[in-house]
Amino acid sequence: QVQLVESGGGSVQAGGSLRLSCAASGRIFAINTMGWYRQAPGSQRELVALMEHTGFSNYAWSVKGRFTISRDNAKNTAYLQMNRLAPEDTGVYYCVLKNSDAGDTWGQGTQVTVSS
Repeated sequence: QVQLVESGGGSVQAGGSLRLSCAASGRIFAINTMGWYRQAPGSQRELVALMEHTGFSNYAWSVKGRFTISRDNAKNTAYLQMNRLAPEDTGVYYCVLKNSDAGDTWGQGTQVTVSS
């Protein structure tokens, strides 16, 4: 069984920065992908950024150039550095671990609120 513990998030004014962390524990396969999705009120959950164990990353077009995903494979931890935040970045951010063929595990979510 895999568990994800998220930290970071909070409230910030537009133009500010926040950093999210997601630590995974349990049976984690070497071939995996970690990252974040987010969900704004009244909207569907959408991709923010993902990073494979190889370091290959994928970003939503709306966050490219502002957000940076990284990971420490030795610690099974992923990080999302969010810069130049805008009100449209507001939502609940969910960490996800795509654990090879063992399926996806989701974190509990952390609120990010950006005020104008």
